[in-house]
Amino acid sequence: MNSESVSGPCLPPSVRQRNDRDLDDCVWVLREVHEHDGYPVNWPDLPKAWLTPPSLIASWVAELDGRVTDHIGLSRSDVGDAAPALWSARAGVGVDATAMVNRLFVAPWARGHGIGALLMGQAVAEARRLGLHPVLDVVASDTAAAALYERLGWRLLATVEQRWSPEQKVNVRCYAAPC
Repeated sequence: MNSESVSGPCLPPSVRQRNDRDLDDCVWVLREVHEHDGYPVNWPDLPKAWLTPPSLIASWVAELDGRVTDHIGLSRSDVGDAAPALWSARAGVGVDATAMVNRLFVAPWARGHGIGALLMGQAVAEARRLGLHPVLDVVASDTAAAALYERLGWRLLATVEQRWSPEQKVNVRCYAAPC
């Protein structure tokens, strides 16, 4: 895949459920995003496994001109996820009433087409269809992602410190989708 040859999309972006055949393209785009933006903060040892965690409910990709450009996942919360606990405490419901929106990334060369918002809409719609309230967290320094979430009406629940490893503490902003 050579992103430098893209001069602009000829077709509007499309969103569809991700399948296993998409994983190589998703890893390629994820590597570009990591090199350009530093997301994910820690490059996973097994990127395909990182994109397919056991807690995954569903995932989608977006395409421009037939090329995978973006990805998003929807998962059950894992132990230590702050956003589900914060939302659950505020809403008076169990953590199992939430779904984590995660693994959202957009190829640097495909930005500015509203694809991130399209993918967010897909994940939120699926969470609601399942009777779950969507929540997410984002590294506090990722101001572009936070701006997208806030533009889409997501509410900041809190900024908390999470321990990602014995040597690494990270500040994350926790959000909940609008009711």
